[in-house]
Amino acid sequence: MLVFRRAAIFAAYLFLLGSSVIAQDISLVSHDKAIRLDGTFLGFDGQFYRIDTPYGELTVDSSGVLCEGPACPNLTDYVADLRVAGTADLISGLWPALLQGFADANDLEFEVTETSNGSLARLNDAQGRTLARFEMIAETTGAGLSRLLDGGADMVLASRAMTRQELALARSAGLGDLSQGRYGQVIALDAILPITPDDAAVTALPMDQIRGILTGDITDWSHVGGPDARINLHLPSPEMGFGQAIGALVPKLAADATFHGSLSDLLEAVRRDPFALGLSGISSATSAQTLAIRGGCGVTLRATRQSVKAEEYPLTAPMFLYRPARRLPKIGREFMAFLSSESAQSVVRTAGYIDQLPEMSALADQGERLVNAILHASDDVSLTGLQKMVAELDAGSRLTTSFRFEAGSSRLDAQSRSNVELLAQTIAGGRFDGESLMFVGFSDGQGPADANEALSVERADAVMQAVMAATEGGAEQTMFAAVGYGEAMPLACDNSDWGRFVNRRVEVWVKPQLEPITDSPQIGN
Repeated sequence: MLVFRRAAIFAAYLFLLGSSVIAQDISLVSHDKAIRLDGTFLGFDGQFYRIDTPYGELTVDSSGVLCEGPACPNLTDYVADLRVAGTADLISGLWPALLQGFADANDLEFEVTETSNGSLARLNDAQGRTLARFEMIAETTGAGLSRLLDGGADMVLASRAMTRQELALARSAGLGDLSQGRYGQVIALDAILPITPDDAAVTALPMDQIRGILTGDITDWSHVGGPDARINLHLPSPEMGFGQAIGALVPKLAADATFHGSLSDLLEAVRRDPFALGLSGISSATSAQTLAIRGGCGVTLRATRQSVKAEEYPLTAPMFLYRPARRLPKIGREFMAFLSSESAQSVVRTAGYIDQLPEMSALADQGERLVNAILHASDDVSLTGLQKMVAELDAGSRLTTSFRFEAGSSRLDAQSRSNVELLAQTIAGGRFDGESLMFVGFSDGQGPADANEALSVERADAVMQAVMAATEGGAEQTMFAAVGYGEAMPLACDNSDWGRFVNRRVEVWVKPQLEPITDSPQIGN
C-alpha cells in the first residue's frame, strides 16, 4: 500500500517529470502544490484513494493530498456504497439480520427499502446521516460470482465453494486469491438433509442408496425398506448453489427429479407428497422428517450442530462470503470483523443456520468415538497405542473446530481454510490465554501404519503453524503442540470415499497449562 508521504510523492514526481501529463479524471496534489499525480479514479474508502496510473494501481492516503477533477468524492459526506449479490435465501434472510445485528452493536439505525433490482439497506448514525448503503441483489450463486468477476459486485453470498475455474478467473481478473479464508469467508454452516413427510416409514438411508436415488438407479421405496411406491425426488434447482452442491455428489441427476427455485417451495412440495424424498438444508427443513445417514460399520450419522461444525456429518454445506482482495471502506472492515463475533454468531443461530463458535467436549463425553476406535481399529493399531492416546487426550477437551483436506491433496478444504482465520481470531482475542492448544492429527487406514502416523503428525504441525501465523503475533499467552496418532481413532470405515475423508483430520484439543508460560513455539520451528 502506498501512503502518500512527502518522500514517496517526491519519488513519484521525479519519475513523472520525463513524460507529458495526460488529462485524467482525477488529480492528487500535495498540500504545498509541489507534487501532482494524475490517474483514473478507481475508488475511495473514506480514508484512501485508489487510482490507476500509467505506472500501476496506487493507493493514496487522502490526508496528504488534495483531490482535483470531476471524479473526486465528497470527503465530508462520504457514504460507503457496497453491492452484495448472491443466493436469494441468504440475501433475503441472513444478510439483513447480520446488518441489523451490526447496527445494534454500534448504535446505528438500520433500514431496508425495496428497489427494482432487489433491496437497499442503509446504516445511519444517531443524527440520521447515512454512513453506508448495501445494495442487495438476490440471484443464484453462479450469477453472483459472475457479477463479482465482471466488477458488478463488491461481495457475493454463496451457498457453495467457488470452483477451481472460478478461482482462476478471479485471479486473472485481479481480484486476488479468493480461496484464502479472509477473502472466501464462511459466515454460517448448513447441511444437506434428506427429508420426507412426517409419517414416512423410512427413517435412515446409507450414502450409496442416497446416491442411487439421485442418479435414478433406485426408483422405488421398496428397494430401501419402504412401501411399494415410486420415490418422488424433489431437489433444489441446479441454478442454485445448494442445487450445485447436490449435483456434485453424482455424475448425473435422475431425469424425473422435480426441481424447485427455492428451498421453501421444495419443503412445501415434500410435505404434500406422501412418497416424496427431498434434499434441503437445516435452515429450511423445519417441518419435515429428517432422515439419518447410515455410515459403514453400523455408524448412524445425524446433522447436529456439533457434527456439522466438525465436518463429521457427510453432507456439510458451508455458506460463503466472497470479496476481492482489496481494501474495504472503514465501516465495511468493521462489519467483516463483526461477522466473527459472538453477537454475529448468535444472529446466525437465530436465522436457522449453524454458527461457528467453538464448542468443547471432554473425552468422557465421546463414548461412541472410543467404541469406534476399539471396534474398527486396524490390526496395526496396538492396545498400547490406544492407551497412550487416551491418556494424552483425557486431560483436555475437544473443540468442534476441525480441519480436513481436499480429496487426494494436502490442501485444506474450503471450510477448514476459513477455520484457520476464525480460530486465529479467537486465540488473538484472548479466549485461550493460559491454556494449551494441542493439534491432533489422524489419518485413514490406507497404507502402512508408521507412514500414516508420520503423515498425521506432519499435517497437525502444518495446521498449527498456519493458525499461529494467522494470529499475527496475538498468541503469546497460549501454548501450542502438535501430535499425531495415525489411524488410531477412525470415525467411519475406510470402505468409502466419505469414510476416508472424515478419518483424515486434524482436531484441536484444549488443555490447562501445568506450568507458567515461559515461551511459545516460534513459527517455522
